[in-house]
Amino acid sequence: MSTELTKKAGFIAVGTTVSRILGYFRDMLVAHAFGAGLAADAFYAAYRIPNLLRRLLGEGSLSASFIPVLSDYLHTKTKEETQELISVVFTALTILMAILTVLGVIFSDKLVSIIAYGFTNDPDKLSLTISLTRLMFPFVFFICLAALLLGILNTLSAFFIPAVAPASLSIAEIGFIMGIAPALSPDNQIKGLAISVIVGGIGQFLVQWPKICALGWHLRWKLKFSHPGLKQIGTLMIPSMIGLSVDQINAFVDTMAASFLELGSITALYYSNRVMQLPLAIFGLALASVALPAMSRAAAEKNMESLKETLNFSVRFILFILIPSAVGLMVLGMPIIHVLFERGNFSHQAALMTNSALFFYSFGLPAYAIAKVMAIAFYSQKETKIPVQVAAAAMVLNVVLILILMPYLKVGGLALATALASYFNFSVLAWLLRKRIGPLGIRRILQTATKTMIAATVMGLVSYFIAFRWLVDYPAGGMVLALVGGMAVFFGTAYVMKLEELTPVLSMVFKDKPTGGD
Repeated sequence: MSTELTKKAGFIAVGTTVSRILGYFRDMLVAHAFGAGLAADAFYAAYRIPNLLRRLLGEGSLSASFIPVLSDYLHTKTKEETQELISVVFTALTILMAILTVLGVIFSDKLVSIIAYGFTNDPDKLSLTISLTRLMFPFVFFICLAALLLGILNTLSAFFIPAVAPASLSIAEIGFIMGIAPALSPDNQIKGLAISVIVGGIGQFLVQWPKICALGWHLRWKLKFSHPGLKQIGTLMIPSMIGLSVDQINAFVDTMAASFLELGSITALYYSNRVMQLPLAIFGLALASVALPAMSRAAAEKNMESLKETLNFSVRFILFILIPSAVGLMVLGMPIIHVLFERGNFSHQAALMTNSALFFYSFGLPAYAIAKVMAIAFYSQKETKIPVQVAAAAMVLNVVLILILMPYLKVGGLALATALASYFNFSVLAWLLRKRIGPLGIRRILQTATKTMIAATVMGLVSYFIAFRWLVDYPAGGMVLALVGGMAVFFGTAYVMKLEELTPVLSMVFKDKPTGGD
C-alpha cells in the first residue's frame, strides 16, 4: 500500500518539479521586469480572482466531488455508462464556465473593489487591476476544463501528464516576456502578460486531452442535466468549494488585507507563497492527489481499514517530508529569495518583506497538506457537511488573527494567521474523523512527528551554519550547499533513528513502476 502510493506520488512529484522549476524561472523574469511596484501589485491582485475560482470550481471542489463519483462508476457501472457520465459532466462544465466567464468580465470592477478594497485610494492602481482582471478572466474557463481532465486521469491512475500540464502557463509567460514584451510599451507589457496567462490555460487543457483519448475515453457533447451522476457531483461540489479551498480563501482575505499595507505587500505575499508551495505541491499535494482515488476506491468497496491505512500513511509521509521542508525554508528563506528574485526592479526591501511572509507561511506547511488529506477522507465517503463547517470556522479564525497580528507583523502577520488557521482546520477535522470511522493510528503519527522534528532540528542547525557562518560571502553557493548538506544530515539522522517513512521515500526513486501508472 505505502509503496504503491509513493510510487504514484512520484509520478506527480516529477511532473510537478518540472512545472515548478519553469514557474520559478517565470517568476524570476516577472520580478526582474516589474519588481514589486504598482504594475506587479495590480497583476497579482487581478490574478488572485481567476486563481481563486480555479481552486473553488476546478482543482479543489471539482476533483473532490468528481473523482469519488467517477470511481464509483468505474467499479459498479459499464464503460458506456461511465463514458456518458464523463460526457455529461464535460458539457455541463463547459456551459457553466462560459456563463461565469462572461459575468466575470462584465463585473470585474465590482470584484476588484471587493478583493483589493485598499486600491480605491489609488485610482491608477485600481483601474489597472480592473483591466487586468477582465483580460485574465477567460483563464477560468480553460483551467476548470483542464481540472476535469486532471480528475479523469488521476482516477485512471495516470498522474504524470496532469502534474506537468501546469508548465504550459509558465511556458506561455516566459515566451511572452522573452520574445514579445521587449517590443511593447511599459503599459502594454503587463497587459500582454495577462493575455499570456490565458494562453497558458489553453495549453494546460490541450496537453491532457490526448492522454484521455489514449486511455480509451472521449470528451463528447451530451446535454443531460437530469443525469443522476451529474446531480450527485453537483450536490457534493457546492459545499466542497469551501471545504477544500480554505487555504485559497484565506489567501484571498490576505490579499484584501495586504492592499492596506505598504507598496509591494501583495507581491511579497505572492512570491513567498510561491516558494512555500514548492515542497507542498511536489510532496504534500502529490500524495493527496493519489490518496483521493485510493480512499474513494476503498469507500466504494466499503473497506474502512484500507481507507484508514491510506490516511495514516499519507499523514506520516507528509510529516516526514514537510516538517524538514518547513524548517529549511524558515532557516534559509533569505538566501533563497535573494538568489531567486533580488535583482533588477526587485529591491532588498522587497526581499525582506517576502522573507517575513515566507517564514510564517512555512510554519504552517505541514498543516496545509494534512488539512487537505483529512478533508479528502471525508469527501471520499461523499460527506460534505463536516469539512464545510470546519472550513468556515477556520476562515473566521483567520480573519480574527489577521486583525490581531497585522498591526505588529505587517505582511508576516497575514501569513502567520493563515498558518494558525490551517492547524486549527486539520486538528478539528482529525478529531471529527476519528469519531466517524474510529482510531486513526495517532500513536504512529505522533512517533513520526517527534522523530522527524528531532532530525529536522539537527538539519536546520547544520544548514544555518553553512549558509550564515561558513559561506556568508557566497549566497548562491552557500544556499545550495546548505540545502544539500541539510538534506544529507536529515536523511542520515532519520536512518539512525529508524524512521520507517524513509523506506517508501526511497522507493519513489529506486523501485519498479507500479502497473496502471503513467
